[in-house]
Amino acid sequence: MSMRVRIRDGDKAAFGQLFDECSKSVYNHAFRLTGNWSTAEDVTALTFLEAWRLRGRIDVEGGSLRPWLLGIATNVVRNQRRAARRHDDALARLPPGEQVPDFADEVVGRIDDAERLATVRRAYGRLRRQEQDVFALCVWAGLDYAQAAEALGIPVGTVRSRLSRARRKLANFGEPPPGTRQVEGDRGPEEMKEVR
Repeated sequence: MSMRVRIRDGDKAAFGQLFDECSKSVYNHAFRLTGNWSTAEDVTALTFLEAWRLRGRIDVEGGSLRPWLLGIATNVVRNQRRAARRHDDALARLPPGEQVPDFADEVVGRIDDAERLATVRRAYGRLRRQEQDVFALCVWAGLDYAQAAEALGIPVGTVRSRLSRARRKLANFGEPPPGTRQVEGDRGPEEMKEVR
């Protein structure tokens, strides 16, 4: 019996094996989307809770469940951002009070390459949400076009065009696009000459 069938049927051991195989990938994807280790941990936990809840929707045919999990993680991040915006809007409606600065986040958030990460996040933040999703899945998470299309529920051609636009925009921002390695199925310069 395949792992997909076992998980769909509620086999906890198979789901545990899926967690062992994919949790690091989901965490890395969540960290790249959020830029925060703690939030990435929360997203990872929520992703696997949601995956367990949605296990009945797993198609018995197919390969790795990693694209499915990364799609769930992307949606969890979107939901958290919406909730954070609602929270911020509610706080903005409160009367102003005396604010005491909290330096804990600054101390905890220090990393060796904080400046570089901030530059990458600024450039990444300028992309449209759909371009961010495709870029994060294809470049940072290493999914090929078909897997990213499956994770986002869009056609492969749409993944290609969004990734191309994202790369072009990042190059135009004057910063080298982070992690611009080739995506499986990408045409290199030599192949482009042959196509023309």
